[in-house]
Amino acid sequence: MSPDGIDLSRVPAHIACVMDGNGRWARRQGLPRTEGHAAGELAMLRAVDAALEVGVRWLTVYAFSTENWRRPPDEVRYLLNFNERLLTRHRDDLDAKGVRIRFAGRRDWRVPRRLLRHMDAAVELTASNRRLTLTICFNYGGRAEIVDAVRSLVESGTPASRIDERAIRSQLYYPDMPDPDFVLRTSGEYRISNFLLWELAYSELVFTDVLWPDFVEEDLFEAIREFQGRDRRYGKVKG
Repeated sequence: MSPDGIDLSRVPAHIACVMDGNGRWARRQGLPRTEGHAAGELAMLRAVDAALEVGVRWLTVYAFSTENWRRPPDEVRYLLNFNERLLTRHRDDLDAKGVRIRFAGRRDWRVPRRLLRHMDAAVELTASNRRLTLTICFNYGGRAEIVDAVRSLVESGTPASRIDERAIRSQLYYPDMPDPDFVLRTSGEYRISNFLLWELAYSELVFTDVLWPDFVEEDLFEAIREFQGRDRRYGKVKG
């Protein structure tokens, strides 16, 4: 056992995270909502460091959903700029730590081309890293991913008789990404919010009342400890 109580022989391979509570954190501080997103940037980097410390190999975070376009225009613009700043400020540091950066989501007309170029540059820079894969879900929706997978199969001429779970999985944004062992949601909310709907079929769900900007390394360790105390049966019954 590690000093913090985590069994390093059973560290989850993949953790997915809904980073929730930025707006409420800012309101409690008497600050604009955008300041909550700025504080959330540092929380994400702390989560990456915590995952690296215990040997998590995959970390997927929900940065911007297909529904987030409905937010006030000023906040949407800030979130787009926030993701651009995250890449320009931190991609070299993440690369030095052995982190592979990937993006999951639709690359449609709403995403500025400048941001897409920064995304592509980060992906190219870190492509050979394997210590940790950080997948940033941007302009992402779980239903949209499934729709896109099915559309791809139809467009390729796949007959209906050959469309099964394996076929759909092969057309997901990243078929090589293992299903999350658990999904963590902060801020005391108990929803999936259209996040990785296909991939979470058998994932454990872990919730915390901590607002995302307050999230520190120990909070991720506590989530891992809770996960390690679960009995995962995948629909089977132990004899």
